[in-house]
Amino acid sequence: MTFFTSTTTPLFTMTWTPTSTGQYAGTCIFLIVFAAIFRALLAIRFNIDELMASIKRGRGDDQMPLYTGEAKRARRPWRANEAAMLGAMDVLVGAVSYLLMIAVMTMNVGYFLSVLAGIFVGSMAFGRFMTRSVAH
Repeated sequence: MTFFTSTTTPLFTMTWTPTSTGQYAGTCIFLIVFAAIFRALLAIRFNIDELMASIKRGRGDDQMPLYTGEAKRARRPWRANEAAMLGAMDVLVGAVSYLLMIAVMTMNVGYFLSVLAGIFVGSMAFGRFMTRSVAH
């Protein structure tokens, strides 16, 4: 398999086949935004414990909590609602990542570069929220 350039490569289904250059550009823009959303989801997933703790405390500001650098040693008890939320978040992150993988596996150069551009844009926008993450 080799990379190729075509403006009529289907994406995800045969009904999503660009027939013009404008539709192809729109598909590439969608992939850029979708990959940036993927990075945002990773940032949310990485900070979900802190986000939920701030919601429970009734914190009024809309900033993501910053890390103090201190490791939390105490283990919290298992809670079904938190486990379900984490599981749902992991499924969403996995689904988005697999859809991006399928876009890259079309071997279309434009789709491939669009996904890379979206990861770059997402990392620029949300990378500061993943400073300790392996995904960063």
